[in-house]
Amino acid sequence: MDLMEMAASLIEGDAPSVKELTEKALAEGIEPARIVNEGLIPGMSEVGRRFKAGEFYLPEVLIAARAMHAGLDIVKPLFSRYDFKPVGTVVLGTVKGDLHDIGKNLVGMMLEGAGFEVIDLGVDVSPDKFVEAVKERRSHVVAMSALLTTTMPSMKATIEALKEAGLQGEVKVLVGGAPLTQRYADEIRADGYAPDAASAVDKARELLGIPPATK
Repeated sequence: MDLMEMAASLIEGDAPSVKELTEKALAEGIEPARIVNEGLIPGMSEVGRRFKAGEFYLPEVLIAARAMHAGLDIVKPLFSRYDFKPVGTVVLGTVKGDLHDIGKNLVGMMLEGAGFEVIDLGVDVSPDKFVEAVKERRSHVVAMSALLTTTMPSMKATIEALKEAGLQGEVKVLVGGAPLTQRYADEIRADGYAPDAASAVDKARELLGIPPATK
């Protein structure tokens, strides 16, 4: 079967179709890695492109992400059997003192759709919790979100905690959120800044030297 049909259904937000096509692909003997890399990832990459271009808005992205999970939830349990490797592991969280999670959740969904393993620590995450998760999961990227200007210093504190733990250089730090700017990211010595969820995926790939996804 043509896995781009799955990608098209995902872009349309047709979760039942994505689920059906995923089951059909598996029945035809197509490995989970191909389903992810040739069906789900191209679909979410196009969703991300349209979001950045202003052609899609948050509701369309969330509906597409739901469709993506309709397929991903089926193939995930099979990953170990087929020795499927994610493109990278990201520890994700909203920083200490901040309880906002919509942006963070959207970033997580987009990263999953791009083939990353995402460890979502939730909201109000302390520097120590980020450090502990990086050590435990041997993650490649720490992605921090903040919506309040008063919680932005927690990002700097987390970067300093990673440095003190000897993890600086082993893990890349990506920051984002409404009040943030590239200038602030530079000031706290983050490795990357993303103004939106689609850009976060592009930046995570760039930080790890992963080529851009093709449609």
